[in-house]
Amino acid sequence: MNKLFSILIVIVFATQSLSAKDISLKFDLKFGFVKGGEAEMTISDTVFNGRPAIHYHVMGKTTGLANKLYGVYDIYETYVDAETRLPVKTIRNVKEGSYRRYTETLFYHDVDSINSTRSGWRAVPNDLLDLVSVFFYFVNKNPFELLQPGDAVIYPTINADKISDVSIKYLRDDKVETDVGDVECYVLTPTVRKGKVLKKSDGVRFYLAKDEKVPVFIEFDMRVGSLKAEIKHYKIDGVEQSLK
Repeated sequence: MNKLFSILIVIVFATQSLSAKDISLKFDLKFGFVKGGEAEMTISDTVFNGRPAIHYHVMGKTTGLANKLYGVYDIYETYVDAETRLPVKTIRNVKEGSYRRYTETLFYHDVDSINSTRSGWRAVPNDLLDLVSVFFYFVNKNPFELLQPGDAVIYPTINADKISDVSIKYLRDDKVETDVGDVECYVLTPTVRKGKVLKKSDGVRFYLAKDEKVPVFIEFDMRVGSLKAEIKHYKIDGVEQSLK
């Protein structure tokens, strides 16, 4: 289960593509009707090395019985260049049971290199993304009105200091009921390593509000059942928003 929360934290919110203000999204994580955790993302304008940037701060944690059993409290931070939308710095601060890992990575896209506190300097593929930035990069670079069901794009992506290709596929349009309104959505699926948690590599589907381009609902096909992430609030500059 702790692996699942790591996946969820970086996937649930990573689709956010609005121009950054002070934006906050919060989700409840549920097995059936039982709440097992919460995840929240905040987005804000900032400056990095003298250039306009966007800061993504993602937190995910277990609650209740799940917290007593697994004790997950993960934080992911990504700074992206406001013009290119490529990451310039990432922070991964993971606490899952007795496991601890803190890693900072700086990106040097002009020389296709990174410098990680875990593995040091190394060459990387051109325009490398991370698991937070890859989804909003997809949303910004691919006009949805031109996409057909089944269309997919592959990006080189780093996660936990390991680089692999991530495919993001547009499945269909759909409408979902949420606490912030009945929302017309694009349905996307990323291809991730299924490991011991997911039933299959494309066992995650997330629903992106068509107008606001924010995620409102996520489904996980797991080996032990299904997990859903349901949006509880969506705020801009501290004001609750409706997606109706």
